[in-house]
Amino acid sequence: MASRSGTRAGDAQETDKPPARAGGRREAHRRERAQSLEDAALKLFLERGLDGVTIDDITQAAGVAKGTFYRYFDDKAALVDALLEPVRRELLAGLETCGHALADARNVEAMFDAYRAVAAVIASALLQYPGVVRLYLQECRGPAVGARTKVAELARLVARHAVDITQKAHTSGLLRPIRPAVSGLAVVGAVERLLLAVLSEEDIGNPLELPDALTTLVLDGLRLPPEGRPGRRKLDGGPKRP
Repeated sequence: MASRSGTRAGDAQETDKPPARAGGRREAHRRERAQSLEDAALKLFLERGLDGVTIDDITQAAGVAKGTFYRYFDDKAALVDALLEPVRRELLAGLETCGHALADARNVEAMFDAYRAVAAVIASALLQYPGVVRLYLQECRGPAVGARTKVAELARLVARHAVDITQKAHTSGLLRPIRPAVSGLAVVGAVERLLLAVLSEEDIGNPLELPDALTTLVLDGLRLPPEGRPGRRKLDGGPKRP
C-alpha cells in the first residue's frame, strides 16, 4: 500500500515514463492500473457517496501514489465518467433502438415488444455492472456539482430519451392522452426505484421476473383502452372537456 504522502518509488518512476504503445505489456499494465483505481473508487463511492471520497482516499485504497492517479484521470469527475461509460453506452443504445421500433409500431403487441427490448437492455446492464448501476441510482437525484455532474448528465440523457420514445408511442395512437413528459418521467422513476430495490436486496420477489412485470404494469396503465370503455377522460394537463 502507498503511504499517506504517496511516495512509492515505483510509482514515482512510472510518472516519468512516456505513454505506452497500444497492445504492449506497458499498455496492459496501464489498463490494469486504471482498472484498480476504478475498482477502488467504486467501492468507496458506494460506501460513502461521491462527496465523501477524495482522490487521496482512492489512491490509498488502490495502493498507488497520488501522482499516478493523474496519469489516467484528469480529476474525480473523469473517473466517474469512465465508470459510467459502459452502462451509458448500453442504456442509450437500448433506448434509441426502442425509439426506432416505436416509430414503426402500429399495434399494441409491437409496442410491448419495443418496451420489452428496453427492459432486456436494463436487465443486462444490471447483471454486468451492478455496482455502477447502483452508484448511478444513489447519486442521480443529488445536486449536479463536482463529480456528480457526470451522473446528472446521464440522468438527463435517460430522461430525454424516455420522453422521446413516449412521444413516438403517442404518435402511433397507442397511449392515453397523457403528456409524454409526465408519463415518460413517471416510468423512469418507477424503473429506477425498482432497480435500487433489487440492488439493495429488498424483498420484491424474483428479479428475473421484473422486466416483464414492469412492462405489463406500465403499459397496461398507459395504453389507450378499447373504444367505449367507461371512465376515459382527458389527462394531458389541459382543462377537462365538459
